[in-house]
Amino acid sequence: MNKEKNENVVGLLFVSPMLIGVSVLVLIPILATFVLSFSEWSFITPLSQLQWVGFDNFTRLFEDPVFLKSLLNNAIFILTVPICMIISLLLAITIDRNVYLKGFFKVAFFMPYISSVVAIAVVWQVLFHPSAGPINQVLMSLGIDSPPKWIADPNFALFSIMLIQVWVSIGFNMIIFLAGLQNIPKDLYEAADIDGANAWVKFRHITVPMISPTSFFLFITGIISTFKVFDLVAVLTKGGPMHSTSMIVWNLYETAFVNLKIGPASAMAVVLFVIVFAITIIQWIGQKKWVNY
Repeated sequence: MNKEKNENVVGLLFVSPMLIGVSVLVLIPILATFVLSFSEWSFITPLSQLQWVGFDNFTRLFEDPVFLKSLLNNAIFILTVPICMIISLLLAITIDRNVYLKGFFKVAFFMPYISSVVAIAVVWQVLFHPSAGPINQVLMSLGIDSPPKWIADPNFALFSIMLIQVWVSIGFNMIIFLAGLQNIPKDLYEAADIDGANAWVKFRHITVPMISPTSFFLFITGIISTFKVFDLVAVLTKGGPMHSTSMIVWNLYETAFVNLKIGPASAMAVVLFVIVFAITIIQWIGQKKWVNY
């Protein structure tokens, strides 16, 4: 009995650094966020001045046009996930079967994903320059006299950020899809060839069902990542112009660390948590109908 107790103590000592780290850096901040979402407080005031306001922060939040705009932008931004998955799957199928120098193309497409987001944002900022940018220069050479101003135009700014997000994410999705494609038994395709199935039939009835677990993983992680978009917005637009690219995380950052309103910012974090959790649960329930394990 003493020996088992000693082993438990030794085990706890080994895992204690991780437990302490997770508690201090993750669990305590999460609990503090939920508590502060029902209060009014500022970083620059003593903790003794914290005031409980109940659900007032949440009520004011859904009356705030900037937050509602951020929520809508996040909802639109989710469209980058299926677009990126479709492009990545097509690239993965092409590279897996019909392309030489597969290693080169894997690295080439994966490089944006592992590159610095700040560097990527600066490059695209040059590309999207309203007058001197290469994109508008090409459009003007094709006869378009007034091309879009891209990130400087409220009507095109969000689309521009979405375009960059798709470009950055394609490489990661493609690599995961390639791994899924290589795990499909070749016997299934050989049997389909014997039965006279064409490429579309094999793609629809073999490829898509067999990579559905991979698609499910990328779909969940992709949607979660769209709700965490911050760095592209921070470098390129800072939520502008006219809040057209403001996301929930950017709005949360401005509210907490610029305006020093911790209560409303914590309420935003709670709303974000509830939205992501609800979407994940819905996907987890729905995956039973279309994911084949």
